[in-house]
Amino acid sequence: MGLFRATIKALKGGLSKTRSAIAAPLDSLRGRVIDSETIDELEHLLLTSDVGITTTEIIIQDLRNEAKKGSLKGKDIIEVLREALIARLENKDRSLAVAQTAPTAILVAGVNGVGKTTSVAKIGKALLDENRSVLLAAADTFRAGAVSQLTAWAERLEIDIVKGEQGSDPAAVTFDAASAAVARGVDVLLIDTAGRLHTQEPLMRQLEKIYSVTKKKIEGAPHEVLLVLDGTQGQNTLAQAKRFAESIHVTGIFLSKLDGTARGGIIFAIEDETGIPVKLIGIGERPEDVEPFDPKTFVDALIEVAQ
Repeated sequence: MGLFRATIKALKGGLSKTRSAIAAPLDSLRGRVIDSETIDELEHLLLTSDVGITTTEIIIQDLRNEAKKGSLKGKDIIEVLREALIARLENKDRSLAVAQTAPTAILVAGVNGVGKTTSVAKIGKALLDENRSVLLAAADTFRAGAVSQLTAWAERLEIDIVKGEQGSDPAAVTFDAASAAVARGVDVLLIDTAGRLHTQEPLMRQLEKIYSVTKKKIEGAPHEVLLVLDGTQGQNTLAQAKRFAESIHVTGIFLSKLDGTARGGIIFAIEDETGIPVKLIGIGERPEDVEPFDPKTFVDALIEVAQ
């Protein structure tokens, strides 16, 4: 399901904090001989930018090996880093799934406070812009105000919504929404689930129930399970991702709030540690502030390469 193409201009603006944290220190390395001292400084920069230990160790070890061979002579370390970062993110399917027969069901999960409901609205807006019909399922019936928040988004974006009362059975709401999606022939059913803490077993089991109900009502559903993670939380997102992946089959990650953090490098750590591809990123508060994650565009938005 092709969302609009990622753009350098939008990403540079949305990733300004991460960009400042990485690009400014990198400038001090530009034009220098790639020796052990330069590589040590780069290693420190990558680690302090939340790129992650695994990614950093692999990139740095490769640089040390190539430096010993003398194959890095005359090369710009910024360009070498750019190629290495892109290589870490390539060869993964980052497209959103499309069911062979409508509706496509997308289940959205995540802990409280990560911007999950807003992210659902952003996905809905992007789909509307593609001229796809969308139905929202307000299955977050636990958090006070969650249903009204999603309802407000639905009214603002003019998207139909199926909801229940606060405290009602979220699986029942999901069943009703799935039935409505089939009956109305909508293109996409977006299911907003309760903001579960990954340490709360009863709530995680409820999420599994929602997953099961959707699967029973719509063949092959949910076709996409997106986990929303808060980019401002840095390494704390890793535990969340791993725990959710144990309960449901997470197919992609929506990394939100990247505009409010200098920790955008966490994308590398998330993918190295979980193997789950980042598919969407949130770079602002407006409904349109969502971008499909494209490795080359993302890396180019983070660092400047000498022309």
